Amino acid sequence: MTSLPESSSGKKLGLVIDLDTCVGCQACAVSCKEWNTTGHTAPLTDQNPYGAEATGVWLNRIHSYEVSPGTHGSGGMTVNFPRSCLHCEEPECVTVCPTGASYKRAEDGIVLVNPDTCIGCKLCSWACPYGAREYDEDDGVMKKCTLCVDRIYNENLEPEDRQPACVRACPTGARHFGDLGDPESAVSTLVRERGGFDLMPGLGYRPVNKYLPPRERRVGADTELAALKPADTGPGAAGDRVFRWLDRALSR
Repeated sequence: MTSLPESSSGKKLGLVIDLDTCVGCQACAVSCKEWNTTGHTAPLTDQNPYGAEATGVWLNRIHSYEVSPGTHGSGGMTVNFPRSCLHCEEPECVTVCPTGASYKRAEDGIVLVNPDTCIGCKLCSWACPYGAREYDEDDGVMKKCTLCVDRIYNENLEPEDRQPACVRACPTGARHFGDLGDPESAVSTLVRERGGFDLMPGLGYRPVNKYLPPRERRVGADTELAALKPADTGPGAAGDRVFRWLDRALSR
């Protein structure tokens, strides 16, 4: 099993996603697919994309939930919930990897997969309760969000383009990127002011990425998301179960 780095710079690069302004347009998913098909995790392959049993690698996916009318005194609404790797501070996907292919960088907290040592055993996908790991049928290895590590440090790009592709593509500004290890950063301030929350904090994986609740109903520590227990959602739990719980929490 792989151990986490003993020391860290304190930097925690990650995303803050605003559920209030995400419109589910899929621009983030498409831009992610486009960039990473030729980038760090290339290629992101698809098999039989128009068939009944299509398989493919998408590092960012969006799920939509209908919130019942009258919930929290509001009319019916749709909540669009993007999901990708949360770059946890205590990533179980890293600790279960038998070859050390999954690792967390000490310098910025990004969780990556080394395709040269990944054997495609899928243990990491079973360990991740967020459904963030993708198996590439063609390459026989696991792939995941890298926060576009080949963009954010690329000095050949203009400074405003040194962000993950999904952030640059979002037409409503629902996605924010920055250092969540810096309490004075713009993303940390946003989380503090809007009541940003961890997804399923009870698991103890301490995700770096945060979600901002819809303004009509705050999703905070008193919701079902925070009440989930490891026994209910331990390693191996189906990823879609997470989103059913989120649906109940938003509709409560």
